[in-house]
Amino acid sequence: MTENEIGTIVIETCIHIHKELGPGLLESVYESILFHELNKKGLKTQKQVPVPIIFEEIEFEEGFRADLIIENKVIIELKSIEMINNVHKKQLLTYLKLSHLKLGYLINFNEELLKNGITRIINGKL
Repeated sequence: MTENEIGTIVIETCIHIHKELGPGLLESVYESILFHELNKKGLKTQKQVPVPIIFEEIEFEEGFRADLIIENKVIIELKSIEMINNVHKKQLLTYLKLSHLKLGYLINFNEELLKNGITRIINGKL
């Protein structure tokens, strides 16, 4: 399955969840439900995955935690905030670079229309 095929399933699933629950819940609620739904669809999904930082050939455990990693190919960073800022997009791009993954989605569930809260981030060429 390609990154783009995974992305399509993720977006469709997020839209379904948002239609059912609406905005305003905690990020952790959306994360748990999305994790469950993606696993139910047969996608290997991990949540709160620690990703170490390697700097000058030294591995530091104080890296970051990816909200969700799907099929070891796509990072999903979830938010439930008033507004996505550029720093959130840069953060996801850095996560992609550090994990050597190509595709990520920043999804803000705190939007009236979820399509307004979806940002696709690519690390290099896809």
